[in-house]
Amino acid sequence: MSETVETYFPQIADIYQAAKIIAQVAEVTPLQQSIRYSKTHGANILLKREDLHRVRSYKIRGAYNKISSLSKKQLDSGVVCASAGNHAQGVAFACSHLQVKGTIYMPVVTPKQKIDQTNMFGGEWVDVVLEGDTFDDSKKAAELFCEQEGKTFVHPFDDEKTIEGQATVGLEILQQSSEPIDYVFVAVGGGGLASGLCGTFQALSPKTKIIGVEPEGAPSMLKSIEQGELVELENIDKFIDGAAVQKVGALTYPICKEYLHKMLTVPEGKVCQTILDLYNRDAIVVEPAGALTIAALDYFKEEVKGKNVVCVVSGSNNDITRTAEIKERALLYAQLKHYFIVRFPQRPGALKEFVADILGPNDDITHFEYSKKSSRENAPAIVGVELKSPNDLGPLIQRMKDNNFFGDYLNNKPDLFQYLV
Repeated sequence: MSETVETYFPQIADIYQAAKIIAQVAEVTPLQQSIRYSKTHGANILLKREDLHRVRSYKIRGAYNKISSLSKKQLDSGVVCASAGNHAQGVAFACSHLQVKGTIYMPVVTPKQKIDQTNMFGGEWVDVVLEGDTFDDSKKAAELFCEQEGKTFVHPFDDEKTIEGQATVGLEILQQSSEPIDYVFVAVGGGGLASGLCGTFQALSPKTKIIGVEPEGAPSMLKSIEQGELVELENIDKFIDGAAVQKVGALTYPICKEYLHKMLTVPEGKVCQTILDLYNRDAIVVEPAGALTIAALDYFKEEVKGKNVVCVVSGSNNDITRTAEIKERALLYAQLKHYFIVRFPQRPGALKEFVADILGPNDDITHFEYSKKSSRENAPAIVGVELKSPNDLGPLIQRMKDNNFFGDYLNNKPDLFQYLV
């Protein structure tokens, strides 16, 4: 049964008003040309650097605009929010600046860096509560707390004032660009930023095509649009935490359905490679959600040629402890990292033979773990191998089979892969 949605669309007068309010705390972020991506795609690729806010994401816009709109009674009672990290920091900063008491619910799996930053920005004015495995779990706990304590919930995306605050990103893009914008790529989690941009560009640049980008493992907006109703996903990949929600907003869904030119998803592994490229080649640090829009450019190679294209770099709250996982996912996506169950033949020197004769000259063992503690020389082992080229995989498997080393290939068995590796 479909869920009833309210009719709302952000008005340009309200967006201009939000810009005045936000100017008190949020600096105008740069719109920078990327020489590398412009050359790669034969287009004028511009990066809207929302990662350069003092809270390192655009979320300060909507959070501050929303909290500033509350009555004195509401402010005195305090505010509550739920967030995977960036909205939490925006709310924390707003609470400290406006001296409003805030309670911030975050998933237990939130990177420590985002939790620490939230506490730092909020100081004595905020309390952080870790609850649930996903944003949606935290949101339910936060809303229950609001009802019990009579506080105001500051929604990260499904609120008019929040959407109008995020819409100011679009105002800045249009003010900063000397040429008409053909495409804007925007990451979609709950849909607040995308909805805001739809409002701004419909009013001021209606020919601009807005492309929404979601993680492949959390396609809640895409599924909702495809099915014509709000869809709540049962399971999502939480890796791109800034854009991984099980259910988008009742306000944002109809806006995105009507006004986005296209929705697409990008594999998490491709996003990881983009993060590494931005760091190694451009000295830009982004979180996974911040790299979504740039990773999506490859899917629009023909459409964007010769065009003026803006990618909104939504945030840079990345935890350095995630680097190993980011590299691992990038290698798996590029088909350069492979895991096997290797069954060593019952003959002396089998392990030495595997290393010397089975592995190719450019293959590296990156993971080795015996599956049982006894009879190690003859026990099956889980072996991770990094290749120089995806084309090396077939010959490697064939050598393993010819010499009776092959047990199983784990990359295409996700349940077994997660259990063993």
